[in-house]
Parts: sequence; C-alpha cells; structure tokens
Amino acid sequence: MTDAPPRPGDLLARLSDLVTPMALRVAATLRLADAVLAGVDDVDRLAGLTGTHPGALARLVRHLCAVGLFETDRAGRITVTALGRLLADDDPARHRSWLDLDQAIGRADLAFLHLLTAVRTGRPMYEPLYGLGFWDDLSANERLGDSFDHLMSAREGDTFAGPVAAYDWNGVRHVLDAGGAPGALAQAVVRAAPHVRATVLDLPGPAARTRRRIAEAGLADQVTVLDGDFREPLPVTADVVLLSFVLLNWDDEEACRILRSCARALEPGGRIVLLERAEPLRDATHDAADLYFTVLDLRMLVFLGGRVRTYAEWRRLAGAVGLRVEAITGPLSSPTVPVDSCLITLAPAG
Repeated sequence: MTDAPPRPGDLLARLSDLVTPMALRVAATLRLADAVLAGVDDVDRLAGLTGTHPGALARLVRHLCAVGLFETDRAGRITVTALGRLLADDDPARHRSWLDLDQAIGRADLAFLHLLTAVRTGRPMYEPLYGLGFWDDLSANERLGDSFDHLMSAREGDTFAGPVAAYDWNGVRHVLDAGGAPGALAQAVVRAAPHVRATVLDLPGPAARTRRRIAEAGLADQVTVLDGDFREPLPVTADVVLLSFVLLNWDDEEACRILRSCARALEPGGRIVLLERAEPLRDATHDAADLYFTVLDLRMLVFLGGRVRTYAEWRRLAGAVGLRVEAITGPLSSPTVPVDSCLITLAPAG
C-alpha cells in the first residue's frame, strides 16, 4: 500500500509557508544544531546559551521537530536528525552559513519581503533595505565580506575543476579574472596551467581579502590582485578575460557595459570566457536543475537587479556589443556541487 499523493491544498500550503523558512534561518543563526550536538539537549539550557526566551524557543524547537530537523524523547531531551545535521557548522556545503541571518546571503534573503515591489518595478530591493548596494555593502563591511568569501570557498576545488579542465590554456599567457574575488578560479588556472600568470581585479575590500588568500597559498608570484571596477576601463590587457558568475549580477545595460570594457582589454586574438549557470534541459520543468536556475534568477532580481540568462539571451547580449558566442561548453557537472555550470566563450564578431 502506497501513501496517497498530497492533496493540492496541502501542497499549496507547504509551498506558501513562510514560517518554516524563517524557522530554519533562526535555527541557523542561533547555531542550535551545534549546541545540541555538543550536549545541550534541553530547552532551558539551550535558551541560556543562545540568549533567547525559553518559552518562545520551546515553540520554535517544536516546529523544527515537526519538520524533521530535531527530535525529542519523552523526557524532552532534544536530538538532531540526519537532516538537522546539515545545519551544523562543520557541514562541507556550509548550509548553516547560507541561512544565517547575520551573514551575507541570509541577510540579503530578507529583501524577499519586498519581492512584490521588485516584480512591479524590476528594481533590486537590497539597497533600499540596507542603504548600500549588495557588492558595496560587502566591500565596506569586512564581517559580511568575510562571510560571503567563506560561502564562495565551499567546495571551490570541485566548483572550478571541471571548467578549468574544459578550457584549452595552450597559447594563453595572461588571464584577467574580473570580479574574481576571493581568487579561487585564478588559483585553479595557474595550478592547472603553470605557464599562465593571472590577475584578479575586484573592489578594494574583496581585493584586500583575496590578496591575503593568494599570499597564504604561496601563489603571489603567479597571481596579482588589483583594486578596480570592471565597469570602468580595465588597468591591464590579457589573452583571456574571465567573468566567473559575474554578469548574472547585472541587468542587460550594465552587462553590456562590462562586456565592452572587457573586450577593450583583450590582446589580439583574445577571448572573453564566461563561467555561468548552465541552462536547464528542455525536459527539466519542475526538476532540481530548473528549481536551482529559477531560485538563483529571482535572487539576482531581488538582490542586484540582475538575471540568470538562457543561451539565447547570451547570444543576444553578446551581439549587442559586437561579440559572438564562439562556443558553449557544458553542462559541467560535479558530484558534490548541485548546480551545473557552463563555459561561454565570446570572440569579436568581426
């Protein structure tokens, strides 16, 4: 006998529930899973450790039990389920940090309270909420910037191994990774192709953090880090200009501006190489790939006013600035990274 499928009303209730997503974010921010795993297994002690109201925390824990993150026995002792362990700080994918309301992405997700305004206007909601644009905020606030770099460095070896292996670096002498903080892609390139030297360009705050990481990795002789804004004329030329998950942050007008700046920085015969999200397959409606694509797309709208583009949209964007899509390589998969990426190689159209 199989379980009956969920009733449409029950499914809609789950899809529209704001309680559970916020409950998970509060649990992540309070580091409840780590506390319980360390042996703090009753609500009173947990409230004392986290500085919360015992009665309110008990109600939160009860809901977290109902959705499968925690369990309690008859004595009220709290344990963490296998699902709840994903919110422990040592989880390799850093799920807790993605949800932590004091860290970069969890804090930015609060802008979704204004999704209706974003949909009505097409404008991002992060700056009206916090007073600075997302990237300017991360550049100015070292704590937020560090939390973002911590997230972006999760499984970075797997994230960049496929794309770096998929590109032919023969004949490439100099790579410029524009907006390349915290420098993982540039490091992956020079390790895979030791004859290449790399330059990472980013805003002052991210550039300073990247400079420290490159020095700690012992690669300062191969990788230079410069302060700069890729929307302005670039300070160096290169055989390959890399834009790794950059243009999805911008609307078409700004993306065109960035591409023009990058094209002017190419050496003769050079190429712009985009590392971006792969377009879901045509039969992917409602599957995980389509969900990741659309979730990221709406995040880009609400955080930054950007968009995740289809291959047809990339071709139109390239053509608008005198470039052509020379090749699309992908989707590039990794056993530990849930979202497929692709390489889009752009060449001058003439």
